[in-house]
Amino acid sequence: MPLVHPSVPLPSMTALRVMLAIAERGSTTAAAESINLSQSAVSKQLLTLEDLLGAQVFTRKPSGMVPTELGRIYLEQAQVAMKAMEEAAFRAARLQSDSHTLRLKVLPILGDRWLLPRFSDFNQKHPDIDVRYTTFSTDNPAAQPDAVFRFGRGPFPGEDSIYLFGKDVRLVCSPAYLARLGPLETIEDAARGIIIEHPGTPLHWADLVNGYGKPDLEPQGVMRFDYYTLVLRAAISGQGMALVPPQLIEDELRAGNLVNPGGIRYGSKAAYWFSTPADRKPTLALKAFQRWLMKQVEEPVVAT
Repeated sequence: MPLVHPSVPLPSMTALRVMLAIAERGSTTAAAESINLSQSAVSKQLLTLEDLLGAQVFTRKPSGMVPTELGRIYLEQAQVAMKAMEEAAFRAARLQSDSHTLRLKVLPILGDRWLLPRFSDFNQKHPDIDVRYTTFSTDNPAAQPDAVFRFGRGPFPGEDSIYLFGKDVRLVCSPAYLARLGPLETIEDAARGIIIEHPGTPLHWADLVNGYGKPDLEPQGVMRFDYYTLVLRAAISGQGMALVPPQLIEDELRAGNLVNPGGIRYGSKAAYWFSTPADRKPTLALKAFQRWLMKQVEEPVVAT
């Protein structure tokens, strides 16, 4: 059974690209530049399209080429068709299990503090794999990541999620701040100080005191930053205490620039995860990265 009636004229994909480019740029010359065709080729495609449809797709005006009512109908569907073809090409490319390109979306603080300092080891072991990092989301199918580093309460719907770390959260501060605050062995001692928080994460004082069964205990003050890197910098510079998974501050703990007084900590329900689409077959590059990643997670955290 035919999907389309044989008498219905169907433009070619090239004609659709030309039509979209003209609508966006307003002229055949500008459209030709945007899609790497000659101006004569663009004009020929447009004439062929209009002959096929039996009517004008654009009205020529001094201000530029404006879609006709017929043109608007085809432009609307052309956008859908082009996006569908991009998605099809993207999914077809994903079927090639020998792909050597790996796109990863990483949270800035995780990339800066934990992943990238270790990444040279992966590069040395797999120099043939081209890893491309992004911190942004995109609707472009060709730029969709193969895997995503997430922070939250996983696992996540529609994804195969692997827990990395983050459930162990510790109260940390600089030795200088601890000296000013005085002995800090209990949660009540901690309440004499300033807590530094990022309002967009669940790593808050309330979670800490709830873990100790004292939800009404308030700190002396709270300092908030919209960037988690600033939370860490403020703690390192002696401005207060922060709640941090130790994996993000291993260098500071090792060097003694941050300490975990009294061993105060709590178990967080939010953590870091590595997630891949459940409906997509992993490439060899992704499998290699995932094996390497799990070995990094197994490394012991420096004792505090």
